[in-house]
Amino acid sequence: MPKMKTHSGAKKRFKVTGTGKVRGRHPFTSHILEKKSPKKKRALGRPAIMNDAEVPRIKRMLGVGK
Repeated sequence: MPKMKTHSGAKKRFKVTGTGKVRGRHPFTSHILEKKSPKKKRALGRPAIMNDAEVPRIKRMLGVGK
């Protein structure tokens, strides 16, 4: 059986922390920024912890154990 390959798109977008949480970018950060407050835009710039429902799928794409 050949080795599983990691998903190249997921490698660029997500990072697994030391405790096993998955970090990624917030949505809604690329356009229509004029109506968003500076406080909101600053908060969206920081990495987000991914939703628990998405974590198993992302980890499978990254080839990371449970």
